[in-house]
Amino acid sequence: MEPPERSRVPRIDPYGFERPEDFDDAAYEKFFSSYLVTLTRRAIKWSRLLQGGSVPRSRTVKRYVRKGVPLEHRARVWMALSGAQAQMDQNPGYYHRLLQGERNHRLEDAIRTDLNRTFPDNVKFRKTTDPCLQKTLYNVLLAYGHHNQGVGYCQGMNFIAGYLILITNNEEESFWLLDALVGRILPDYYSPAMLGLKTDQEVLGELVRAKLPAVGALMERLGVLWTLVVSRWFICLFVDVLPVETVLRIWDCLFNEGSKIIFRVALTLIKQHQEFILEATSIPDICDKFKQITKGSFVMECHTFMQVSVCRAARGSVLSQGAPPHLQPGGSSDHPEGAQDGHQ
Repeated sequence: MEPPERSRVPRIDPYGFERPEDFDDAAYEKFFSSYLVTLTRRAIKWSRLLQGGSVPRSRTVKRYVRKGVPLEHRARVWMALSGAQAQMDQNPGYYHRLLQGERNHRLEDAIRTDLNRTFPDNVKFRKTTDPCLQKTLYNVLLAYGHHNQGVGYCQGMNFIAGYLILITNNEEESFWLLDALVGRILPDYYSPAMLGLKTDQEVLGELVRAKLPAVGALMERLGVLWTLVVSRWFICLFVDVLPVETVLRIWDCLFNEGSKIIFRVALTLIKQHQEFILEATSIPDICDKFKQITKGSFVMECHTFMQVSVCRAARGSVLSQGAPPHLQPGGSSDHPEGAQDGHQ
């Protein structure tokens, strides 16, 4: 009897994450064989677009971003569209001065506490790896804590900074992208009061009540607060919630269009699994169902998933009706490049 054929899917993904024991190799191979064709086609188009050097804001770029930024161009595109590149150019040496500034032991201890908890399933963040990205992560978070003392360090920022480091492979660029997210694209998400985060979770609840009333009614009947089931979606921007490549596709849009994509993704997840969610009969049950809807082939197949999410916007936008001003088309979140002046 011949031994079973070994999977061709590597045990470690391109970003350094170990695939779990229950990873569906067959489903992934089937998906990736078709997605590879899409990636190749997108890479050719992006290479042509970027031949001019700059990344202009245009309808073409918006369409390209929604269809995915190739890994080899992702850092450059994120830096340009978020305004991070402009901030870095206007403030030469600023990042390194932050690292050399006066020490803050409370900030340092808070960051160190979370280092070992950040991506234990990623070989690049293990102390046994040389170089270990924990030191890079520490530097980025420390610099940001000195830069934005109103925020300092907040749990969740470690996962976001970790993803930025994996994509840019550059401390300073990761710092400026973190600044774009925390300081401009998602204001007050990570401040001590977390007002922006709380507000946006309430907005999601309002959108669900308007667009998916049966789910909204179930949440109210069971007395489930939205923060109980979606807080990690917002705080970690879907990191460790959805598959890595799907998260990166979401972030492509986040850096270009702002926070509206978070709502569109959240609504897509809930709408796709509405009947499953409506089977819940208790608070623990509904919490479990919200965890389960972030797994499976629907979220793994990132290209189709994002097409569904952005198509929701193209058909009239679930956010354009009854949403607060910062979520309206043309609102402040649409243009994260409206960066503040250079730092002193």
